[in-house]
Amino acid sequence: MNPDIPEAGWSEWPAPAKLNLFLHVTGRRADGYHELQTVFQLLDRGDRVRLRVREDGLVRRVDPLPGVADEDDLAVRAARALRAASGDRFGADIAIDKRIPLGGGLGGGSSDAATTLVALDALWGANLGVDALVALGLGLGADVPVFVRGHSAWAEGIGERLEAIDLPERWYVVVDPGAHVPTAELFAAPDLTRNAGHLTIPRFVSGAATTNVFEPVVRRRFPAVARALDWLNGHGEARLSGSGGCIFMALESREAGLALLQGCPPGMRGFVARGVARSPLLARLREWRGALV
Repeated sequence: MNPDIPEAGWSEWPAPAKLNLFLHVTGRRADGYHELQTVFQLLDRGDRVRLRVREDGLVRRVDPLPGVADEDDLAVRAARALRAASGDRFGADIAIDKRIPLGGGLGGGSSDAATTLVALDALWGANLGVDALVALGLGLGADVPVFVRGHSAWAEGIGERLEAIDLPERWYVVVDPGAHVPTAELFAAPDLTRNAGHLTIPRFVSGAATTNVFEPVVRRRFPAVARALDWLNGHGEARLSGSGGCIFMALESREAGLALLQGCPPGMRGFVARGVARSPLLARLREWRGALV
């Protein structure tokens, strides 16, 4: 929480991180977009989005990221897209407590945008409904819809065809090697595998072999990620999340993850989080609505 931002009129909303438990690129469409298969595992840790409704229609980020203009900020774009779609006269001040590493493959910007859409839809009284918010989110980024719907999910298409999936509740250790990996550059990489085999949910659940096709591409281009993978693989099975550069490993307990992080190599940092079936954003929305009754 930023102590320089006055509290009056602000509400706080969670924007959870995600992991990709696997990620296959299965083809490329005529419009240039890649067809994917993945499983999004939501976490109980993430950013905190703070919002204050304005009466004058202005949408602004009060704590902008250095070098990121408003027109490039996903949360600001989300609020403006919602205002245009709803015809609303309201605006919003936006502040974000960033806990998800930038460029880490954990969905930070997409989750911030989704939380902004869901929360302002409620705060403004727009009530567009989940499907309309998902459509707006897809215009902002392929990962936004899963955060809007708020369920860990099997995903296909460009990531927008979602089916809620029940995953075993597990703890994850997530390691950030400090590499900001540009997603667009990796999708354009000539050495990216674009014909990975199709999976089904039953095959995934039964333990069929899965990979993240970005992992070898990221390894070759980002030595810090390669070092992190090598270190974490020494303790189990490490995976890259999304297009990187954060890596993760499933564990049996929070304590095991904290103990592992005690030996984190210099230049790396990490955290332990629990995988959840439903986003904490949904619980916050229910709480907010209940307070109005």
